[in-house]
Amino acid sequence: MAQYGFFFDQSRCYGCQACSVACKDWNDLEPGPKKWMSVYDWETGTLPDVRINILAFNCGHCDDPACAKACPSGAIFKEDKYGAVLVDEDKCTGARKCLDACPYGSPKFANDNPSAKMSKCTMCIDRLEKGEKPVCVLSCPMRAFDFGPIDELRQKYGDCAQLAEMPDPKLTHPNVVYKAHRDRQQFVPLDGKKVLELQKDRNVGQYKDAGLDPVYTDLKAETDPPAGEIKRNKLVMVNKTAEAVMAATSNDLG
Repeated sequence: MAQYGFFFDQSRCYGCQACSVACKDWNDLEPGPKKWMSVYDWETGTLPDVRINILAFNCGHCDDPACAKACPSGAIFKEDKYGAVLVDEDKCTGARKCLDACPYGSPKFANDNPSAKMSKCTMCIDRLEKGEKPVCVLSCPMRAFDFGPIDELRQKYGDCAQLAEMPDPKLTHPNVVYKAHRDRQQFVPLDGKKVLELQKDRNVGQYKDAGLDPVYTDLKAETDPPAGEIKRNKLVMVNKTAEAVMAATSNDLG
């Protein structure tokens, strides 16, 4: 069996969601939580050292797909030509055991109705059959994706199969390769604490008489915010309700 997979360069992605929108458009998916390509963003650190992390993920098309093993109706299978993990919606009963099993949250549902059937990324197998690449890969303006035989991707990009906060790839052996974003570097000498102080009191220097309101009044609340203040402070890929999916995916565009 041949095995194809995806490469994702986190250092190139800025969360524009072109991949997610293109996926919905190509596959005629209605607006809402049925996002075969999901774009997650989450914030780490606090001012003045904040970082936005972004991950675009569809499906690992795993060697050992937990979703297929968990499905009580045998609706999920791995086809041989490309190694895509697919679902036969005619067999699906909406049991959601697949969602419980998948560490990546790849099974998607249009709503919380118990009868809703599962659907997921198909690897754009319809396009592959015509010699075309998946639409998410081609739609990215920053060329953050690549696609092809997984052995070739690993030879070209390495064998990293896990970004920070993602599940252990040993659980299902996904056919993905990642390049993590670079460590932060400070190119211009900057006293972050001084910048925050100036933002707190903007009526200094040439702006002394401008009458500007402070950006904030409580510096400690900005550098050490209360628990729960930062809404997306970790990666959450497994979301059991439509509301949770919409809350976890980046600045929703539908």
